[in-house]
Amino acid sequence: MQKSTYLLLAGISMFLTQFLGAQGTLPVYSDYLSDNIFMVHPSAAGIGNSAKVRLTHRQQWNGVSDSPALQTISMHSSIGNNAALGGLIFNDKNGFHSQVGFQGAYAYHLNFGNYEALNQLSFGLAASYVINSLDQRTFADFDPIVAQVIRSEAYFNGDLSFAYHKLDGFVYLTAKNILLNTRSAEDSEFKSLNLRRYLLNVGYFFGRGQNLQFEPSAMFQHVENTGENLLDINAKVYQTFGNTARAWFALSYRRSLEKNDVKNFNLITPIAGIEFDRYLVSYTYSSEFGGLVSGNGGFHQITLGVNLFSNRRSNRGYNSRYNTFLYKTNN
Repeated sequence: MQKSTYLLLAGISMFLTQFLGAQGTLPVYSDYLSDNIFMVHPSAAGIGNSAKVRLTHRQQWNGVSDSPALQTISMHSSIGNNAALGGLIFNDKNGFHSQVGFQGAYAYHLNFGNYEALNQLSFGLAASYVINSLDQRTFADFDPIVAQVIRSEAYFNGDLSFAYHKLDGFVYLTAKNILLNTRSAEDSEFKSLNLRRYLLNVGYFFGRGQNLQFEPSAMFQHVENTGENLLDINAKVYQTFGNTARAWFALSYRRSLEKNDVKNFNLITPIAGIEFDRYLVSYTYSSEFGGLVSGNGGFHQITLGVNLFSNRRSNRGYNSRYNTFLYKTNN
C-alpha cells in the first residue's frame, strides 16, 4: 500500500511538473488584477508614481499533503525620467519537484504626455535564472537504483515585453520564455523545449476623478509548442474613500479555446483588495470547473504590498490604475 502511494504521488508530481513547466519559469495567474502586473509583463516596471513591493503566497488544494504552493517577492521602480528596474524571486513547490527562480528586468519608457494626460510607449526585457530540484530521498522505498538525494539543475530564460498607455487605456504584449534550452533535474541533460507563451492584455479605466470606477479588461494567451489558447475576461470595480483609501473587487473568467475534455479548462477567480495610504492587501480565490478538474479544493492567494518613494512626474501624466491617489505627491 505504501509503495502504491509513493508511485501515485510520484506520477501525479511528474504530470503536474510537465503541466506547470509548460508555463515556463513562472506560471501566469491573475496577479495582474491585484496591482501586480509586473509579475506578468516586464514592461510594467516603473509605471506609476512610486516604487512597488509585492509579496504573494498561493496555495492549491488545501488539506492535500505536498499540494502545489508558490511564494513570490517583487519590487520595481523608475530610475531617472525614462528607465526602470525590477526584480523578482519565486519559490514554486509541487510534491517532489520544486523550482526557485530569480528574475531581473529593465524597462524603458518613451513619454509623450503631459501633467494630466498619459501617453507612453514602454519596452521591457527580463532575464531569469531558475534552479529545478527533484527530491528523491523517499524514492528508494520502491526503486533501489534511485539515489536518495535531492537533485538540482539550473537554466536561464528570458521575457520580452511591450506596452502602450494612452489616457486611461492600455495594451501589453509580452513573449515569455523566449529561450528554448532548459536542463532537466531528472537526467541533467540540456533539452530543446519550446516554452514560449505570448500574452496580449488590453483594458480601459472608466471614472477618472470619480469615487466609483470601473475597469474592464481581457488577456489572450497562446502557447507556441502545444497550440493551446486561453482567454481571460475581467471586470474590476474600485471605490475610493477620500485621498488615502480605496477598495476594489475583480472577477476574472479564464477558459481554454479548445473543445476536448482534457483542454476544456475553465477557471473563475474573484479577487478583493484594499489600499490604505501606501499599503495594500488582497485575497484571491480560484475554482476550476468543466472538463478535467485537477482538484476540488480551489486555489487561495494572499498579496501584500507597500508603495515607496511616491512622486508624481509631470511628463508621465496621471493614470488612476497605477497612481492610486491623485493628490498624494510625497511619501
